Amino acid sequence: MKNSPFFWLVLVVVAGLTVNSAFFVVDQRERVAMFQLGEIRATDLPPGLHLKIPFVQTVQKFDGRLLTLDNQVENFLTVEKKNVEVDFYVKWRIADTTAYYRATGGQDLVAMDRLSAIVNRGLRDEFGARTIQQAVSGERDDIMRALQKSAADKVRELGIEIVDVRVKRIDLPKEVSESVYERMRAERTRVASDLRARGAEEAEKLRAEADRNAETTMADAYRDAEKIRGQGDARAAEIYAKAYGEDPEFYSFYRSLNVYRDAFSTKQDVLVMEPKGEFFRYFKGAGK
Repeated sequence: MKNSPFFWLVLVVVAGLTVNSAFFVVDQRERVAMFQLGEIRATDLPPGLHLKIPFVQTVQKFDGRLLTLDNQVENFLTVEKKNVEVDFYVKWRIADTTAYYRATGGQDLVAMDRLSAIVNRGLRDEFGARTIQQAVSGERDDIMRALQKSAADKVRELGIEIVDVRVKRIDLPKEVSESVYERMRAERTRVASDLRARGAEEAEKLRAEADRNAETTMADAYRDAEKIRGQGDARAAEIYAKAYGEDPEFYSFYRSLNVYRDAFSTKQDVLVMEPKGEFFRYFKGAGK
């Protein structure tokens, strides 16, 4: 029987299966737990080829990559007891393979269900401590940081690490949306009106200052002009007086020429005067 070909064939097949089951490969994207008779003997083996005792030790592999929990939309109450509809997701990964297996049995669905419950409780607490306006407008990042911090200890019991939590969308019921947006619109309108009023006040100040400076500049210029004009007139009078003193007859003749020029500046000028008058003195002859 031992020399029969069938015996040796069976022996080779059994030996091949035994050798094949004695080796296993760990991928760098995996987390591995090795069991011996139902008890965990080793976890987090490094990537590469490893050896185990066939039929005594077994290996279970888990996804070691960054996983996403894309939760369905949940309703939460704010501090005003009004509903908000929140759509969020969680980025997580296995941090402790032993704790993960003991808490979830190595099932990703179980892990995500428990993770979803923890995050939901945290979000409910965070939204319940804020108003709608705070949750929608300015404190979303604060909510995420507080949630990630508060949930860290709870998910550690699951052998999980939360890498990131993000809110994709926050929707309000229609009646609440209209009320919130109207209040926000009124606040923005008030701020805009206040800014316009301050701008108008500043503009009036600048305009009044410019008008005052313009009037002051014009008054100073008029004063200086009158002063200069007075000095010029005085100087001219002085020159005229000096010239008159040196040659009164020539000065009288020069003044008469100016009068003639002004009187007969256009062809339509007509004067009706007595020829013997003083006005025509220099028309009659030089100095007569």
